[in-house]
Amino acid sequence: MKFTKKTINLIRFKYLKSGKLRILSDSEVMLPGFVDLHIHASQWPQAGTALDRPLETWLGEYTFPLESRFKDLVFANEVYLDVINTTLTHGTTTAMYFATVDRESSILLAGLCGESGQRGLVGKVVMDDPSSNSDFYRDASPEEAVYETEKFINEVLKIQNTYKQKIYPVVTPRFIPSCTPKALEGLGMLARKYDVHVQTHCSESDWAHQFVKEKYGVNDAKALDNFGLITEKTVIAHAPFLEPDDLKIIAGKKTSIAHSPLSNAYFANSVLPLKDFRSKGVNVGMATDISGGYSPSMYQSIRQAVISSRMLQEGVNPSLPRDERGRPCSSITINNAFYSATVAGGIALNLPIGKLEKGYSFDVQIINMENNIPGFYKEKNPEDLLHKILLLSESSNIKEVWVQGCRVK
Repeated sequence: MKFTKKTINLIRFKYLKSGKLRILSDSEVMLPGFVDLHIHASQWPQAGTALDRPLETWLGEYTFPLESRFKDLVFANEVYLDVINTTLTHGTTTAMYFATVDRESSILLAGLCGESGQRGLVGKVVMDDPSSNSDFYRDASPEEAVYETEKFINEVLKIQNTYKQKIYPVVTPRFIPSCTPKALEGLGMLARKYDVHVQTHCSESDWAHQFVKEKYGVNDAKALDNFGLITEKTVIAHAPFLEPDDLKIIAGKKTSIAHSPLSNAYFANSVLPLKDFRSKGVNVGMATDISGGYSPSMYQSIRQAVISSRMLQEGVNPSLPRDERGRPCSSITINNAFYSATVAGGIALNLPIGKLEKGYSFDVQIINMENNIPGFYKEKNPEDLLHKILLLSESSNIKEVWVQGCRVK
C-alpha cells in the first residue's frame, strides 16, 4: 500500500503528539551504543594512576589492595554506581565487568547495573592459588572459589529478569597463573552446567604466555580449552601473544577477543594484530580495560586501536630501514574499530545488540554535534561525518543514551 504525502504527515503528527516519535535535529546523529567487553569496575578509583610502574608493582601496591576493600558494601556501592554512570555517560550501553573475589559486592554490582539501566555482565573474580596471590586477597581454597562462584551465579540468575535489559553472571578466573587446576576445572563445569558467559585474561604478556607453557606444556588457549573454559560465550582479554594453534581453537569454538588497545600499550608491551586475527576467523571486540586503560570512553579505545595498528604496520624503530620496520597489512580503519566496539561486541556476547537493525535491542546514543565538532560545511558523504564524530566526540557530545528502548541518560 502506498501512502500519500498528506497521509504520511498525518501519521507523523499522530505519533509526535502521542510521544512515540522523535525527530532528530540537523545537529543530532544516532549511533549504536558501545559494548565494552572488558572493564574492571573495582579498579575505577585508580584510573590514571601508576601506569608508569611495572605491572607487578601496579598490581601488588595499587590494584589488589584496592580490590580487597570491596568487602565494604558502602564503599562498593559508591564506586560501582559511579563507574556505571560514567560509562553510560560515555555511550557504553553494555559492559562486561570484572568485580572482585568478594561475592556479595559482586552481586551488588550486577544489581546496580540493572537498576541503572545498563546491560551488565558481571563476574566474581576467582584467584585461589596461594603461591601466586597474597593471603589478604584471594579465595581461601579451590573448593570455596567454585562454591562462591556457583552461589553468585544463582543469585544473579534469580534477579536477572527483574530488569528489562537483563543482567548476566559470568564465570571469571582472573587468569591461569592466579588459579589452581582444581579451581579452573570446577569453573569449567559451572560454565557448562549453567550455560553462562566466561571471561578471563589470556596471553596478555610475554610472562603470562610463557608461564602457562611451562606449567601445562601448552599455550593459554589450549589450557583454557582443556578446562572447558573456551566456548562461544567466552571472551578472552588482550591476547596479543596468541599463536596459530591458539587461533584455530578460539575460531573453531567461536570464542572472542576483547581488544584493549590502551592497556596493551602500557602493560602488554605489544599491539594486537587485529586484522590478521580477523582474517583467521576470530571475532575481535573492543574494551577500555579500566584501569589498565585510563579512559572509560570507548571513543578513546577506538582511536587508540587505529593508532596502534598503524604503528604496528609502519614500525616504530627509526634506526631500521622502512621496509624492515613494521608488520605489513596490519593497519585497520576507523570503520573496523567502530565495528569492533559495536557489532563484534554483540557477536562476542551472543546477544542481539550492537546494530541499528530490526530484531536488535534499541541501544543507542544521540550525538549532539554542536560542541567540539566543526560544522562549517556539509561533509561529502555520511562516512566522513561518522569519522569526525568518532574522532572528535567527548562525553559532552552524547546528549542521550537509550538501553533496551529506555532512556537512561
